[in-house]
Amino acid sequence: MTDAEILEELRQFRQENRQQFEELRSDISGLNNRLVEAEDRIEKAEERIQASEDAALEMLKLHVRLEEKLTEMESHSRRDNLRIYGVSEETEKDSDTMLSFVDKLLREGLQLSEEMPDLQIQRAHRSLGPQRAAGAPPRSIVVKFLSFKVKEMLLHKAWKTKGFKWKDIHVNLDHDYPPSIIAKRKEYAEIRKVLKAKNVKFQTLFPARLRVMHEGGAGIYDSPSEAAKDLVKRGYVITTMPQLPPAALSERIKQLTWTQVSRRAKKDTRDPTRVINYKDKLRTFRRNTPDATVD
Repeated sequence: MTDAEILEELRQFRQENRQQFEELRSDISGLNNRLVEAEDRIEKAEERIQASEDAALEMLKLHVRLEEKLTEMESHSRRDNLRIYGVSEETEKDSDTMLSFVDKLLREGLQLSEEMPDLQIQRAHRSLGPQRAAGAPPRSIVVKFLSFKVKEMLLHKAWKTKGFKWKDIHVNLDHDYPPSIIAKRKEYAEIRKVLKAKNVKFQTLFPARLRVMHEGGAGIYDSPSEAAKDLVKRGYVITTMPQLPPAALSERIKQLTWTQVSRRAKKDTRDPTRVINYKDKLRTFRRNTPDATVD
């Protein structure tokens, strides 16, 4: 093969490479355009998701505030009520009305004098729900007073004597708490049982906290898990440890939320030392003759 034929082959090879490079450049340009479009759409989707999560968090915060406000309003509406625990079912059947039965129960149980004025009971009834089965704790009696002072006087009188005996039944009085607060206070049941067995004084604070009179001073706990953890450290034996409350939905959303980042600038990651012009490669085949020129 002559030098002219070799040069012709090289020219054809270069032309083919040029066409292929143009096709590759066109394909890469199209891919870049599609990539930019995808990045734009992903960025907009992230913004929409972030906005939706922010709105959801604000709604959850509002829900918590409204729920707390509702519980507060419900507690306020029950401030003239008290609950009587321990009175057997059907005991009130011997009385004409539940009002007269409760009046007699409180006067006899708390040993109120005959000079005690009218207790101002507006209404009284068993807590809602079906009658309990035999052997189960009886339903409490809800009593509504016309006077908050009378209700508080009776309640503190019962607290001083830790309840009272009535017809061989131990009766306790307490505030009429909303169901949500009652459920939270019940979570301390196992801890209160342990403290009673050890003759340790304690008090359940509103709405659902526990004050324990330790030898070194009083300790106040905001949750059953916190109280159980500290009591175990102090040597108390608690068989059933309270479960930690599940994470709030707002906290779970915060944990799942990603951090939005700005789009990175394009960088040429190629090693410049490896970028060699194809003409430089072809020059290695160049012959030092006047005819061997490459355009």
